Amino acid sequence: MRGTLVSKVWEWDPTLYAPPRYRKACKYESFIPERLSGFEFGLTSGIAGVVSDAEQAIMTLNASARPALAPFARLLLRTESIASSKVEGMQVGIRQLARAESKLETGGKASSTILEVLGNIDAMQLAVDEAATAERVGIEHLTAIHGKLMANAPNSKLAGIVRREQNWIGGNDYNPCGADFVPPPAEHIDSLLHDLCEAILDRSLPPLVQAAIVHAQFETIHPFDDGNGRTGRALVHVVLRRRGIATSYVPPISVVLAIQRERYIRGLTGFRSGDVGSWIEQFAAAAARAAGLAANYLEAVTVLMDEWRGQLAEGPAPRSDAAAWAVIEVLPAHPVITAPVAAVVTSRSKAAIHQAIRQLTDCGVLEPLSESKRNRSWEAVGLLDLLEGMESGRPPDSL
Repeated sequence: MRGTLVSKVWEWDPTLYAPPRYRKACKYESFIPERLSGFEFGLTSGIAGVVSDAEQAIMTLNASARPALAPFARLLLRTESIASSKVEGMQVGIRQLARAESKLETGGKASSTILEVLGNIDAMQLAVDEAATAERVGIEHLTAIHGKLMANAPNSKLAGIVRREQNWIGGNDYNPCGADFVPPPAEHIDSLLHDLCEAILDRSLPPLVQAAIVHAQFETIHPFDDGNGRTGRALVHVVLRRRGIATSYVPPISVVLAIQRERYIRGLTGFRSGDVGSWIEQFAAAAARAAGLAANYLEAVTVLMDEWRGQLAEGPAPRSDAAAWAVIEVLPAHPVITAPVAAVVTSRSKAAIHQAIRQLTDCGVLEPLSESKRNRSWEAVGLLDLLEGMESGRPPDSL
């Protein structure tokens, strides 16, 4: 076991409602994990091979990155964020989210679940842009990521606030007695998080091993009252970017974890029990699969973009500097696009964008989502079908 179980007594608070059977004191055990400072773990040759394969797959994925392909980076980050939300039971598909986001951009409204998933995208972006590039990672970075994540959640009052009371996983809503897992008491949280931040800065372990351990330790500490899983998965990408193996493209590891959710939870439980090797092997295998999946889909999206260019060139082809060509380049990042967004991301005039949208609609690259002349949006034909495939974890049909 990688830690200590501490026996505690839960006292019922008579000022809070609870059904009669919970209105009494009870005993429970809280788990205080070992610190990560000085963590030593010898990889077996088999596990080392899986880790090496996974790191190579992530580096191969990122080797294709260049500034012109920046929309692909946004595509993968969004895919990872949506999948991370799915692990927590938020069943929002990539098509549903893209359409809802375009509706918000034109003054519409969205459900609280949509807003919370969009918050996860913001949190992931903050993680890879700021925490991953900071000279030192501190608790303030963890709370900032959590703050972005929970900003639009129904319980947004918890955003960015480290818990000061006992929490628990499973069992009942009134006490931790009989819970599946009880994280460390609140008085241990600050020191454990300081230790975790030092572990994020460490470079003694292979990057993927470090990411796996940091993530599992964060989940064990469970420092927030909600949003721990999504924040912890964002930290995976903080580590991978800081270590230089995922410099541009986020491997959508949560896609695989969401598909294997029960196994993922068992892996985290095994880590706490001391089966670190199995957890690292499982995590590395998921990362390798995710990187390969992303590489295949980026290739499929590239092929689709070539088809769009061909469709645009078949008719009276626009000039080489026309806005229509520029809009095609940004569609992977904006599979459902509005004219104002297209103007901003391509730096083209309103008139040029409206002409571009007409041309792309006429040649079958874009499809209007409504006949209304106000607050219109257009969907990139075929792109969301591809992305739904990546979201489901299956290889693209064309490969």
